[in-house]
Amino acid sequence: MTDQIEALGTLTANESVDLTAKVTENVTSLNFTDGQRVKKGDILATMHAEEEQALLREAASTAEESQRQYDRTKQLSQQGAASAAQLDEARRVYETARARQLAIQSRIDNLTISAPFDGVVGLRNISVGALVQPGDLITTIDDDSVMKLDFSVPSTFLPVLVPGAPVEARARAFGNKVFTGEIRSVSSRIDPVTRTVVVRAAIPNPERLLKPGLLMTVELRANERPAVVVPEEALLPAGRKNFVMLVEDGPAGPVARKIGVTVGARRTGEAEIVDGLQPGQRVITHGALKAADGAPVVINTEGGGE
Repeated sequence: MTDQIEALGTLTANESVDLTAKVTENVTSLNFTDGQRVKKGDILATMHAEEEQALLREAASTAEESQRQYDRTKQLSQQGAASAAQLDEARRVYETARARQLAIQSRIDNLTISAPFDGVVGLRNISVGALVQPGDLITTIDDDSVMKLDFSVPSTFLPVLVPGAPVEARARAFGNKVFTGEIRSVSSRIDPVTRTVVVRAAIPNPERLLKPGLLMTVELRANERPAVVVPEEALLPAGRKNFVMLVEDGPAGPVARKIGVTVGARRTGEAEIVDGLQPGQRVITHGALKAADGAPVVINTEGGGE
């Protein structure tokens, strides 16, 4: 028997970012379509960079020449033909040229939008030739290989909310299809108003059916244990108490005994008996309302009725 916890959760992608422009410039090429799957490092968009490319070539040439001068001065210094001050000056010139080259390369990198990880891009929000500014949304990208499902659970279940515990989730869009996963982490804080804690589960998505933002019903089974279980139709409720009709062997044959039981968890058609019954005891599951405490019982083993 397990305790079944039900909750509603919302899906998010394993990784998700908005790809935006970092500079003000015209878009020269777009290398993706809506909903396309891309790999990490794929160039998705480029912006006008002819001037920066020319400056980079100039800076690279200057850095190369200054390195040669530095290497030459270093050799002369080792031979005693150049002073330490000359060597320091040559090194300063080289490092300055190299830093300028790296700065220009960084500006060029900002004119290129690349995929930060494997995933699927969203809708394209710009066109070739458009002038973009810092912060303008170009597209989105989601890593949907694994989905994160966040849901709230009453804090009374906190002891059983451990990483690795299995979960099952369903979405109305996919009917009765069950998506299985496991708890990845539990929030470090409990909501003081609702007394719930946010749980995050990871659900593999190899078929790429699940989408970020999808509402799902979550079932979490915890506290697995052996239990005495009876059909629900065997229970005789009376106010807040529950009874069953136990079949005992008497001197003249089987008799019915009405005993009180403590009911634990329930599942479809069955109820856990925490106290009052032992494994192997017989209870009346059909016709219990007609049986009286201490009355003889006729058991029909042929299945044709009482």
